[in-house]
Amino acid sequence: MIPLHGIGGRGDLPVPLWLAIYSAAAAVAVSFFALAAFWSRPRFEVAAGPSLAVLTRVVDARAFRWVLKGVGLVALGLLLGAVWFGSTSPALNPAPTWLYVWIWVGIIPVSLLFGPVWRPANPLRTLAALVPRRSRRRLPEGIAYWPAVGGLFGFLWLELAYPEGSDPLVVAVFVTAYAVVNVAAGIVYGPRWFAVGDSFEVYAEVLARLSPLGRRDGGLVLRNPLAGLATMPQERGLVGLLCLLLGSTAFDGISRWSVWTSATGGLGLAEHVAVHTLGLLVAVAIVTALFVGAARATGSARVRPGALGNAGLPGAFAHSLVPIAIGYAVAHYFSFTVFQGQDGVLLATDPFGRGWDLLGTGQAGIDYGLLGTGLIAGVQIGAIVLGHVLGVVSAHDRATGLFRRRQLRRAQYPMLAAMVAFTAGGIALVTAS
Repeated sequence: MIPLHGIGGRGDLPVPLWLAIYSAAAAVAVSFFALAAFWSRPRFEVAAGPSLAVLTRVVDARAFRWVLKGVGLVALGLLLGAVWFGSTSPALNPAPTWLYVWIWVGIIPVSLLFGPVWRPANPLRTLAALVPRRSRRRLPEGIAYWPAVGGLFGFLWLELAYPEGSDPLVVAVFVTAYAVVNVAAGIVYGPRWFAVGDSFEVYAEVLARLSPLGRRDGGLVLRNPLAGLATMPQERGLVGLLCLLLGSTAFDGISRWSVWTSATGGLGLAEHVAVHTLGLLVAVAIVTALFVGAARATGSARVRPGALGNAGLPGAFAHSLVPIAIGYAVAHYFSFTVFQGQDGVLLATDPFGRGWDLLGTGQAGIDYGLLGTGLIAGVQIGAIVLGHVLGVVSAHDRATGLFRRRQLRRAQYPMLAAMVAFTAGGIALVTAS
């Protein structure tokens, strides 16, 4: 795989880096003070708009559900077939690109546009359902979303800390092990497992909260995406999941700085893995400390009685991290997806390394002139700023339901400081070299 995450450097910005950082941070701060002045009560309590009866009948039809299941099973079969029986070269095997680009990054636009489509299409859920059982074990108490967090860390570690993460054999072992573990757990614990233990399904479900498509009384409706986001459950595991996403993306940016690459370029395999694993853990720890510290600093003593869920103040504001995580992902993976995603199509013409040319693209190559570096830099900054502004709006709306009006602005200052820090840090990470 070609490391294209960070195309678009400081020299490609339409304005100086310092001005971009200050302007973006100012936009977040101005948004907060405008909200504090004119937004004093929750507005996302009603998450539904016009009903979509025709679309509901189509989506809920048994035939459509089976089509989704079939697509998921075929996709998993192609991925496993290519990764086990295709070329041993990452440059010739499409499976690594399918996993890291089409699936991992593709989850974002698909979930945002169409809602929780991963759940009915999830091939692991389908395979587990094929095994009949008269009874299922209950999930352990307090398990929350921690299994999904653990699985996600394993995937991100493979992508960011293990230097051979794109090797087809490594991908084959990971995908197979991941599938076996989740299918087995799904057989033992039932469908509920995938809602808390399958990292990709949990991730897709979190993203789908920001989709304009929602449910009301069983039917599909159009909704304010931020209203859908406000319905996200308040669980500690989700705080960990989102902080892991933000921290790993931050580390991805750090690991592509010239200072980092020059310092770690000569390391052996063991040293490389150790240093990158430590860097990943530190980045996640810093993000977690900033967010959890800011959330708790708002002051639980000032919260209205009964307004908090089981996860406390961090869980109450966890949903505000979703648009920020999406903004970071777009900033880091936009150019990577556009360029490396083309390779997934080109290599699909010979998925098993047999010399085929099924799609007639055997002689074609990646079009690196498709995007200019200035456009890439603009998308990076725009995605980060928009994500943080939406995060501020979501956090403020939740705060209006937690705090009394006279305490509202003061209580949110710690969260505002964290948002500004995330904004400035995010722009510095994607634009510095």
